[in-house]
Amino acid sequence: MTVNYPRIGVIGAGAMGRGIAQIAAQAGSEVLLLDSFAGAAERGREALAAQWNKLHEKGKIDAPTRDAYVARVKAVDGMQALAGCDLVVEAVVENLEVKRTLFRELEDVVAPTATLVTNTSSLSVTAIAAGLQHPARFAGFHFFNPVPLMKVVEVVAGFKTSPEVCQKLAGYATQMGHSAVHAQDTPGFIVNHAGRGYGTEALRIVGEGVADFATIDRILKDQAGFRLGPFELLDLTALDVSHPVMESIYHQYFEEPRFRPSVITAQRLAAGALGRKTGEGFYRYEDGVMQQTPEAPAPVVEGTPAVWVSPRAARRAELLRLVNTLGAQIDSGSAPAPQSIILVAPLGFDVTTVAAVERLDATRTVGIDMLIDDAATKRRVLATNPATRRDVRDAAHALFARDGKAVSVIRDSGGFVTQRVIGAIVNIAADMCQQRVCTPADLETAVQLGLGYPRGPLAMGNLYGPTNMLEVLFNLQTVYGDPRYRPSPWLRRRGALGLSLLHEEE
Repeated sequence: MTVNYPRIGVIGAGAMGRGIAQIAAQAGSEVLLLDSFAGAAERGREALAAQWNKLHEKGKIDAPTRDAYVARVKAVDGMQALAGCDLVVEAVVENLEVKRTLFRELEDVVAPTATLVTNTSSLSVTAIAAGLQHPARFAGFHFFNPVPLMKVVEVVAGFKTSPEVCQKLAGYATQMGHSAVHAQDTPGFIVNHAGRGYGTEALRIVGEGVADFATIDRILKDQAGFRLGPFELLDLTALDVSHPVMESIYHQYFEEPRFRPSVITAQRLAAGALGRKTGEGFYRYEDGVMQQTPEAPAPVVEGTPAVWVSPRAARRAELLRLVNTLGAQIDSGSAPAPQSIILVAPLGFDVTTVAAVERLDATRTVGIDMLIDDAATKRRVLATNPATRRDVRDAAHALFARDGKAVSVIRDSGGFVTQRVIGAIVNIAADMCQQRVCTPADLETAVQLGLGYPRGPLAMGNLYGPTNMLEVLFNLQTVYGDPRYRPSPWLRRRGALGLSLLHEEE
């Protein structure tokens, strides 16, 4: 197979540049590695050679393959050496003027037919290309660290980028073993844009005192299937990386409420509690191992009162079966008996609102999150309201932990935890489709490969029901009065019509 770009230049010999050079060489391209710091390109080449040698020692590649890869990478010490390149990839500091200056100089060196690309993750491709004589051949080609393992690359068209350039880059990404997704030149492109809901909504929840960091992480892992909780993820990526991205996307979208950052991360960044790499973040780390306080056991109670389930509860039939299976007596009266636990299961509303609207005794009212089929989760989540008696809370906790499933009890919150976070993720993704940032299919691919979510956000919305997602968001907006929860037209229309969120107009 003929590789799309037989000779490429990579400017920047840091981890990102080395990763791009590695997969390019493995695809069959000759790679010229350049860095502005003396000796950095040669050190990068040596690091790649050592890495391929380790793969050989582990039996993953044979000696001829190793030698072929090593021979394809050459360190060069000046931009003139890139004159014969078919493609030049820039992977330097995220500074607009630095990148603009670099490409203006590069354009005078390479042939008119050469493709020029930036690996920027946060800057406008159009803005970087603004000073070029031939912006049609310029595009974004955004990889993720570590490049050999993160199998997605965003191909970003600037305002004047030729469609043929994007198609050829996408084909080259496939040759390198990556999945290419096409994005318009918008802040955050696909992955960093779609990822705004997970961390920012979790930060808002903890900022309201609903639950602590560890509880929120446990809920989203055990109830919704995320590999890492949002605060574990923030510790892994480090706040000196993640908080500036939050601020950048928020300001680039002219203070869009859906992307509002949190004072919590701003304070921790100022304090130097960046995460795993500093030994302290939302968790403490000893020798790189996260230290976590074990969960307290479920309370022990004497006897369980009867349980009355609101007629308006989500998944009411399933909830009644669950209560019965757990061994509690069901209060089947039209109104709750004086001693019964009152159980509500709202979508989007908080327990307080439901108790007030349904004229329930708030001291005996407890909420349970039934967005997700109980059989599909490893954790149940209960919520009290400010008036809930402690004995009622403990009795409900003990009941729902009776079969050994984990239970978290949180303070009152519109949409509990999972509904709020999933609602934010689905809504942002839906609005990206509404804005035509990318196709629904490319969005799903990018998020699953780039963020490691259990499924793409639109598929997530379909799984839990577009109509349910719409109800969660409408009710959250009612509870909080915050435009961050306003449903995207893409979600509103498909939810109203019962269509898949992956459905595109003809």
